[in-house]
Amino acid sequence: MPVIARVEQFLRRSAAAGADKVAIVDADTRLSYAELDAGADRLAAGLAARGVKSGDRVVVLMDNIWEAALSIFAVLRAGAVFCPVNPSTSADMLAHILGDCTPRVVLTQAKYARAAAAAAAGLAAPPLIVAARAVAALPQGVAGFESLLEETHAERVAEGDASDLAMIIYTSGSTGRPKGVMIAHTAMIAVSGSIATYLDNGPADVVLAVLPLSFTYGLYQLIVAARVGATLVLEKSFAFPHDVLARARAEGVTGLPLVPTMAAMILGLSELKPGALPALRYITNAAAALPPAHVAGLGRLFPGVRIYSMYGLTECARASFLPPEELERRPDSVGKAIPGTEVAILDETGRPVPTGAVGELVVRGPHLMRGYWRDEEATALALRPAPAPGARQLHTGDLFRADADGFLYFVGRTDDIVKIRGEKVAPKRVETVLHACAGVREALVFGVPDPVLGHVLHAAVVRADPNLDDRAILRHCARNLPDLMVPRKIEFRQALPKTASGKVVRRLVLETGTDR
Repeated sequence: MPVIARVEQFLRRSAAAGADKVAIVDADTRLSYAELDAGADRLAAGLAARGVKSGDRVVVLMDNIWEAALSIFAVLRAGAVFCPVNPSTSADMLAHILGDCTPRVVLTQAKYARAAAAAAAGLAAPPLIVAARAVAALPQGVAGFESLLEETHAERVAEGDASDLAMIIYTSGSTGRPKGVMIAHTAMIAVSGSIATYLDNGPADVVLAVLPLSFTYGLYQLIVAARVGATLVLEKSFAFPHDVLARARAEGVTGLPLVPTMAAMILGLSELKPGALPALRYITNAAAALPPAHVAGLGRLFPGVRIYSMYGLTECARASFLPPEELERRPDSVGKAIPGTEVAILDETGRPVPTGAVGELVVRGPHLMRGYWRDEEATALALRPAPAPGARQLHTGDLFRADADGFLYFVGRTDDIVKIRGEKVAPKRVETVLHACAGVREALVFGVPDPVLGHVLHAAVVRADPNLDDRAILRHCARNLPDLMVPRKIEFRQALPKTASGKVVRRLVLETGTDR
């Protein structure tokens, strides 16, 4: 088997191995690997004919549709760098991203074409806007996606080198301006291989892709599927879980990647019975820590299904996973380092902490980002010298502890730790207890300044049971937490603000008030 040097070669290899195998399912559209491969070639040639060359950035601003999957491979096949952006991104954030990565082309959908053009209007060299799925005439200056696919070019585009950048993907911006994370082909090949290994992915897998392809967790469903020749079932959102699960059942889905919000919605479907997805083989979670109560609920609803608790971040895609056979013993652990990588927990001086002590997690391996696009200062803070000569390690900014067997436990972001009576308190511990309270669907805990104690804790709660009141929640907390960790106030919300990847935006929770 030839060595894979670039990400787009996964598609070529899978097309050669199974030309008629279904690669993508998007509503009523089914693309075989041969069709996806040929379409990527045609679009790559069309991009090259419009001036896209090695190293150029091409933004992919699309929903989870087959054109997005094809676009990613086409951009790479043109030797360029793809920049996935979620269409729900605000206008000012989109303008910031386009101004930062200065793309040659924006591949989008007709319904987003005007917004893309407006966001790019101030650039010295505005990109070509290419729009798919037009139902009427496109705005002036906007090219049709389908017309690029229909063009005929005599020669195949020459691909680049293994060391090239494959992607610039922007952080969610939940704590400030998003940064462009530079990922090389070598890093994407390394981490996709690691993921495929521990999930035991193969051509027989059918993976549900409801998480945005514009975010790391969702994107790697596509990359791993193409690597192993699996089928990817695209869904645009989880707003109607009944419909999505019905599609998953009809397609024989074997892999279900989710985030805590999705888990809460699934567990809230009272009519959903065990065995509802008979072909399901595994469930994964990576975007945010899955509360142990949700893990237990999923285990009851999907008996025999392997559940993988994972930890990752944009700068390295994945860092750790918990083998499912350890789940019962360590339900709140995110496991150990993924295959081919290393992790360590360091104190403020850069030394390893003792077992059970809290410190910052650092990650080492071939899957790390190259740095932040045009931000040397932020790169130097995140990527620092590792023990191995010439190597660098990623400082995650996340606090962890490890047990005597080396299994990792997420404690919280360094910025989230609250000092109460001089003691450091991790909101996540309180959130875990809240999620175990009957009638609580979601919860987020934060510190509020207090003139006597320094800070006290408040909690924002989304109820599954509308009759649940704050007194019942506080009694539950008092039974399961030390006094200083019991929230002083419960604020009921209809929903918690989230990024498109499913992460709660803590900053927005603090800015909004009680919603009873």
